[in-house]
This record gives sequence, C-alpha cells and structure tokens, in this order.
Amino acid sequence: MITFEGPVLVTGTDTGVGKTVATAALAAALQRLGRSVEVIKIAQTGDDDDAAEVTRLSGAPARALASYPDPLAPYTAARRSGLPLLKLHDVADTVLAAKAEVVLLEGAGGLLVQLGEGGWTARDLAVELGAPAVVVARAALGTLNHTALTLEALSRRGIDAAVLVGAWPAEPGLAEFENMRDLPGERLGWIPDRAADLAPEVFRLSASEWFDFGEPGSPRA
Repeated sequence: MITFEGPVLVTGTDTGVGKTVATAALAAALQRLGRSVEVIKIAQTGDDDDAAEVTRLSGAPARALASYPDPLAPYTAARRSGLPLLKLHDVADTVLAAKAEVVLLEGAGGLLVQLGEGGWTARDLAVELGAPAVVVARAALGTLNHTALTLEALSRRGIDAAVLVGAWPAEPGLAEFENMRDLPGERLGWIPDRAADLAPEVFRLSASEWFDFGEPGSPRA
C-alpha cells in the first residue's frame, strides 16, 4: 500500500506508456480529494512539454527541472547538448522545498534510465527521498514481464509501489483482459486510452473514477 503524502515518484515500465497523462490524472484526482498538488518533471527531452500538458489537463502547477533538445534519455541528451547534468542532491533539495501536500515526480522513460550526473536514476531519487512509486504499465502483451521487473527493481531498494495501467484501450482484446487480471503488485487503477483528448474540465471530473485510493476520502492505494 502506498500513501500520497509528500513526494511520490511516477515512473514507467518503458517509454511511451502514458506517464504524463497518468501524472495529470493523479494530480486531478488528488486535488478533488482536497489535497494540494505540485508536479515536477525531473528532466524533459525533445520537443514535448510534459509539464505544460499536466497543467493543461489537471490544473495543477507543473515544471521541468531541466530541458534538453534531443529526444533521448536525459543523461545522453545532456551530454550531447553540452548542457549541465542534473545533480541528485540538488533535485532532492528542490523536491523537499516544495510546499504542496503531494509532489508528483514524473520520470523519463523507464525506472532505470540515467537522469543526471553520475548516472543516477529515478529509483535513486525515490530512495533519497523515501518516496513510494506509481508504476505506469501497458495493457498489451509484454507488460507482465516489464511490470514484474520494474517492481522487483523497486522492491530491492525498499520502495513501496502500486501499478497503474496507463492507456486502457477502447476495444480491449484477450491479452488486455487477462493482463489486467494477472498484473503483479498492488493495483491503483487504469486510465482510458486517449484520455488526453478530453476537454480539461471533463478530464478533471473523470479522473477520480480511474483510481482506487482505498477508503473514501483517503488518498491511499
């Protein structure tokens, strides 16, 4: 079980699994429960602006701590661009200085992608902060292995985690239905595919229906 208090890492089993929409949905749902929420994108690469998308969908304040032009892993993108690498302790200090009750930390790619100086990862940041993790997973074939590996990597460092399906298809097949039954770990919920296409007002109203936080009014998974 994880508790949404203080920093919470939002990571993924891979790139493109829906972390940004999942982060926005979590922010929207937690705000409807009366919690103050801030979102920090650890490092942004390429042309996308995930922090702006989170704010557009959820209304929560969001920012990126670093931005690099190439659509690569942050460590690689920083090296290629010559821009400064993020330092783990500086990022941790920034997170701890945030005033919101819940600080959602969106990673980049999968859990063990190198994010900054010395090759530190989202898992290292979670350990530094004592933060639990939300693992965003796919619904399709391959997700059982990827999810189990990610949860094992978190467990080895003593990090509590819950699993969230990032894009549940409008017309799921046999694999998706069976994967939903067999996904390992604590289940937090699922987000419908193309949720980002909803009007922000609809997105924010709908978000609470996509999660199971435990007891009514309690932001727990």
